[in-house]
Amino acid sequence: MRVARFYAPGDLRLEDAEAPVPAPDEVKIRVRQCSTCGTDVKIFNYGHHHLVPPRVIGHEIAGEIVEVGAGGAGWSVGDRVQVIAAVPCGTCPDCRRGRMSVCPNQTSVGYHYDGGFAEFLVVPKAVLAVDGLSRIPDGVSFAEASVAEPLACVVNGQELAGVGRHHGQGDDVVVIGAGPIGCLHVRLARAKGARRVYLVELNRSRLDMSAAVVEPDAAICGSEVDAVDEVRKLTDGRGVDVVVTAAASGAAQRDGLQMAARSGRVSFFGGLPKDKPTITLDSNLVHYRELTIVGANGSSPAHNKRALELIASGEVPVHDLITHRLRLSELHTAIELVASGQAIKVTIEP
Repeated sequence: MRVARFYAPGDLRLEDAEAPVPAPDEVKIRVRQCSTCGTDVKIFNYGHHHLVPPRVIGHEIAGEIVEVGAGGAGWSVGDRVQVIAAVPCGTCPDCRRGRMSVCPNQTSVGYHYDGGFAEFLVVPKAVLAVDGLSRIPDGVSFAEASVAEPLACVVNGQELAGVGRHHGQGDDVVVIGAGPIGCLHVRLARAKGARRVYLVELNRSRLDMSAAVVEPDAAICGSEVDAVDEVRKLTDGRGVDVVVTAAASGAAQRDGLQMAARSGRVSFFGGLPKDKPTITLDSNLVHYRELTIVGANGSSPAHNKRALELIASGEVPVHDLITHRLRLSELHTAIELVASGQAIKVTIEP
């Protein structure tokens, strides 16, 4: 079979490999679609501290079962399935309290286990042990199902930030960052009952591309106008109920605090670069406006299943977010497209 193996920063090789064989309590799938994301770009450029090369990467995976290992009860050849990326242990105090997304023992497909940029993949026992393999609902394509993984992270983030309707009124929401995650946040906020959703982005071409698809109530180019002032104008000076910083930017986090209305919630969804992880925060702003700041890190298997339901129901469409569909042989092109911001979502068919 053909695989894409990461060896070192800048060294991602398309190779032939032996097809894997499932052990007991594992299943083998034929990968039908594996979407790319910004994390794949980071791995390609810098590696990752959890990834010991050589390793097949790719973690937004959908396919069909072709072999079931001994003890794999409940699964059958031909089942259409989607795989979680972050794998909680299921037994630690955090997991037992229902906070699997912050499991300290978490492992990851594409880091600790071989990932989905391959023709075949063995789904590890650890994934099955936490109900991390999900059946793809009828009517949902493999490509759409592969987007369930990032959508699951967005579901987690908006649950933590309490996005929706309160006291009979929908939230006003700002999403900072018009990449694929930002687009998913816009769509999910609408599905959860937000009244108005604004999209902020520094890059004009990326903003125009994404806004044309997800149609926010206002698209604000932060390199051309003062985004904080624009949000205040749009809300008659009040600010918004929820700010989601869907960008790896300290400036976005600082601006987000300025955009929040009294009693607003600010989700630091996008993590900051490891060499610049701090911001200067006006704590009096938080104090006097009674703001809430929440983090968001990954998702749980339950979030993943909810994401598939949202796609299947049409509440959060994702088909039109997939702007490029490429083959495994074109993976380097896919990574370049994601890195340059020329695509929203790029899927790979091995």
